[in-house]
Amino acid sequence: MNPRVKNVTPLQEYLLELIFTNNEKKVFDLKPYLNFGIFSELKNYELFNTVKASCGTVVWDNGIDICPDTIYLESI
Repeated sequence: MNPRVKNVTPLQEYLLELIFTNNEKKVFDLKPYLNFGIFSELKNYELFNTVKASCGTVVWDNGIDICPDTIYLESI
């Protein structure tokens, strides 16, 4: 199983700075997701900035979350 998110900080340009349970620090680019379904709601920076770590992944106030494996594997 991949490490899980323990901390997240929203950055400019729809980037997320992540710290994982193995203490790796990575950045996830959300831009490729913003034109798909419910993720388009996150184009609103106020909503985007509500991101928090929960249950090993990231979630927003409107209930959107992302698979924790995707977050880990697609972060650089």
